[in-house]
Amino acid sequence: MITAPERLIFTALGAASIFFHIGLIFSGLVPNLVARPLHLMLALPWIFLLRAGSRSTLMSGVILCVAGELACLYVVLNEVQLSDQYGSLEGNGQLLLAITLLAVVLEMARRAIGWPLPMVALVAIVYGLFGQYLPGEFGYPGMPIESFLGTLTIAEGGIWGSLTGISVNVVAVFVIMGAVLNAGEAGQGFMNLASAAAGHLRGGAAKVSVLSSAFFGSISGSASANVASTGAITLPAMRRLGYPPALAGAVEAVASSGGQILPPLMGAGAFVMVELTGIPYTAIILAALFPAILYFVAVWIGINAFASRYDLAGLAPDDCPTTRDVVVTVLFFAVPFAVLLERMFLGGFTPQYAASVAILISFVMLLIDARLTLSVTRTRSRIEAVCVNAGKQISMIAAIIVCASIVIGVLGQTGLGVKITSLILSVSGDMLWPALMLTAIACLILGMEVPTTAAYVICISVAGPALHQLGLPPLQAHLFVFWFALLSTITPPVCGAVFIAAGMVEENWLRVAGYAMMLGVGLYLVPLGMIVNPSLIDLAEAPLQASWALVKIGAGLGAISFGIISPRHVWVRIGLVIIGTVLIFAPLP
Repeated sequence: MITAPERLIFTALGAASIFFHIGLIFSGLVPNLVARPLHLMLALPWIFLLRAGSRSTLMSGVILCVAGELACLYVVLNEVQLSDQYGSLEGNGQLLLAITLLAVVLEMARRAIGWPLPMVALVAIVYGLFGQYLPGEFGYPGMPIESFLGTLTIAEGGIWGSLTGISVNVVAVFVIMGAVLNAGEAGQGFMNLASAAAGHLRGGAAKVSVLSSAFFGSISGSASANVASTGAITLPAMRRLGYPPALAGAVEAVASSGGQILPPLMGAGAFVMVELTGIPYTAIILAALFPAILYFVAVWIGINAFASRYDLAGLAPDDCPTTRDVVVTVLFFAVPFAVLLERMFLGGFTPQYAASVAILISFVMLLIDARLTLSVTRTRSRIEAVCVNAGKQISMIAAIIVCASIVIGVLGQTGLGVKITSLILSVSGDMLWPALMLTAIACLILGMEVPTTAAYVICISVAGPALHQLGLPPLQAHLFVFWFALLSTITPPVCGAVFIAAGMVEENWLRVAGYAMMLGVGLYLVPLGMIVNPSLIDLAEAPLQASWALVKIGAGLGAISFGIISPRHVWVRIGLVIIGTVLIFAPLP
């Protein structure tokens, strides 16, 4: 629980973070070795101080936070000198600086998300230091410690690399936008729109959950956060209408996971993809649109099948919002989103600039509520919520991305990524589909304990080159890996979204996971459908072929989803699954 003085301090820190990241958009070019260390400086207190659970943790957090702040400040103040060193440390002082920065980043990530990602990064560092002693092809010639650690810490080849640049310049701005929207009436607008559109249908409460969680998940970028927020409203509604607890939890987990693949924001993944592929943001969200639609089509049909099995009724008329409430509250997210899209697609501005303009509009809308009344107290409370939530989320993403940048930096310096690529090609026999299956398994395993974005970045870094060599276009490969990095949100044995939903409905998590895997069958099949039907992601260049692929794969997914779940005769269900499989995997005529 945050005390009043702590809330005041972190509100001010959150405000500083908001002004810093939005200011970067309008201030022109700022050297990377200035902007990126300042980004980390603003994030450190949230992880080391605010999240401290005990006195000892707080004391160690203070020491690490101060050490990290001083190290980052040294980089900022000596940016010109360090740039001239080309990633080579000079003297024991800079060696201590490098060790301090790496230790702080590893511990920051551990406190933010647990051991797995920092352990991967630590193993990578150990490999970089001692890999020359490994026998066989996985050894490498080695390099001076000053060059290896210097490239990771005082140059743009490690923790200050391009991946961190995405967190600074793009992701943080959209996190701020999400915090502003959620502090006002936009969240209620999502719920009201979903209730008006689907509440009266069979299985209406579940469909409301799907729509609202999809909207919210696209801007939150976290399936777990999405479950906790929208689930607080949708899960009690489903339980009140007699939904089995396992089904209610599964619906929320699946819908919340899908938000991360839904344009236009797709959490942080779309922006990371822009940096790694060099493909424009607008091209990526157009390519991702039809696959996301297919995912939610499969979920929707699955809910219809469950409605037949359990006789799930829609919401009562009294539980649905009035037309006025829908229209008014929808404007709280529709206006900022319209501004965002207009500035990007018609204005031709960058996504981060467009988001900054949308943030300004959203801030103005914090002044009023759904009744169009003004309140100084309410507005102050909302602004505090924006500052605190934005600061928390920016720091969490910074912890993940800066730590993942260590892994990417080591792969680049040591050539380990090339060796893993060669191993994948060798094991797969230079055939695409075995290589895809190996990549999918790696994504699932890594994603069990590592956040989706980090799992995607690491997997595409090592498997992407192999898939490219086997003829898979870059965007197709990246979308495939990104989708499979998301599998772990609903797939046992470690499935974060399912765990949270199961706790909220007080049901055995394995039962929730079983229902979630049936409802979320599209998460397993759509990436494969993208490979067989590449025109599905070619909406910008070939809209007719993309639309035909959408219809074909959608029919196949619908048949499989209904066949898996519906209470029809077993042979009818088997037939539907077979027909659906043929439709998905048969190439377009």
